[in-house]
Amino acid sequence: MKKVGNFSGAPGVYQNRARIDPPWEESVGVATIYPAVHHDVARDVELVERHRSGDVHAFDEVYDRFGEMVYNLALRLAGNREEAADLTQEIFLRIYRHLGSFGGRSTLKTWVFRIALNHCRDRLSRRHPAMQSIDDEVEAGGIPLADPARGPEDLAVAADEGRRVATGLAHVPQVFREAVVLRDLEGLSYEEIAEVLGLRVGTVRSRIARGREQLRLFLEREL
Repeated sequence: MKKVGNFSGAPGVYQNRARIDPPWEESVGVATIYPAVHHDVARDVELVERHRSGDVHAFDEVYDRFGEMVYNLALRLAGNREEAADLTQEIFLRIYRHLGSFGGRSTLKTWVFRIALNHCRDRLSRRHPAMQSIDDEVEAGGIPLADPARGPEDLAVAADEGRRVATGLAHVPQVFREAVVLRDLEGLSYEEIAEVLGLRVGTVRSRIARGREQLRLFLEREL
């Protein structure tokens, strides 16, 4: 990844993106396991102030906190590793340029996701046909990490399920797919998703339920 200011891609950011773990809440599929991150608005504002003051390490911290999450969002919406990498680069260029405008009215996490989602929408809306193809080696959110608690057979089953889920997601309408990805694959709360999408929580719940149902129906047809 090219440098943006003092920012450069952290090693491993584009490898071993996600871990496949069943089951989804009220559904089936894959979920990303991220380290616990506490999103404190005061800490977010302090980080942005450092960026405004010319601290070259502040943006690196933003990337370290959110780089993997943004890449996985782009990957699951685009369905292609190369395009997801390009999207992530472009998203963080936008974040770098606009980070000084963050005012603390939300958490930095939801602010970053909002920028990422809007950019993915804009970029992917130009693609035809509407249904994206899925990369053979990346479907459903990345290559699973090696897990010493799982044998080769378990890992193979999980990888196959991940491919099926990714193919199914590509057939779910975008408005439902976004909500399902943010909830079931990115792990955002209903309130966070409502903030990212600019919707009421009830609407978010409805979209997630409809997206899960459409995904489930697709997976059942493919059995």
